[in-house]
Amino acid sequence: MFTLRAMGFRTRFVSVLRSRSLTTRTVPGGTVVCHASAVSQDPRRESHFPGIEKRTGMPMSHWFSVMEGLAGRKYDDQMQVLQGDHGFTRAHANALIMYAKGSTTTRRVDTVDAFIAALPDQQQSTVREVFSLIAREYPDLEQVIAWNQPMIRTGKRYLFGMSAAKNHLLIAPFDASVLDAVVDRLEGLKRNKKTVQVPNDWSIDESLIVDMIGLQLER
Repeated sequence: MFTLRAMGFRTRFVSVLRSRSLTTRTVPGGTVVCHASAVSQDPRRESHFPGIEKRTGMPMSHWFSVMEGLAGRKYDDQMQVLQGDHGFTRAHANALIMYAKGSTTTRRVDTVDAFIAALPDQQQSTVREVFSLIAREYPDLEQVIAWNQPMIRTGKRYLFGMSAAKNHLLIAPFDASVLDAVVDRLEGLKRNKKTVQVPNDWSIDESLIVDMIGLQLER
């Protein structure tokens, strides 16, 4: 199982991965446990359908009929029926319920620009400035959306990410040892275990951001 707990606010994404080999990757505000080579980031709800059919031995047409019978019931009730009565995993149950409601993908935005555009004005300005700085200082790094948050990566390795809560932003270099190395430069900011909380209107410490990523690249 992997759980992503969003930074500072109550959002949880849960999925199930059956594997013998697991590694741990930290995302802003939480930990994702995943298989190093087998985790699919296919955002389509229907990507769960083969697994549902294999687990239950029934075709999706059957489960679509079941969902028609559950129409109008609360989400938690639908989850209970699918998990308790039919043996669904939580991830499979959620995928089917959301698909039946018309949500065909877990992806909210496709680009960093789209993520920024959806933020309130103050947060827009801060996040845009951070990612513009990174693009300028590290032009070879890729800016992507992963787990519905803007990330910086090289190859398949994530180096830096941001997320937005109502009253603050969080930045994360994906490695607690990086924060340990710059801890003396975090005065006035709130350090969590593997993230740093900054105000929405943060006067960006450019050297701090650049050095966080530089330290990551050295590891």
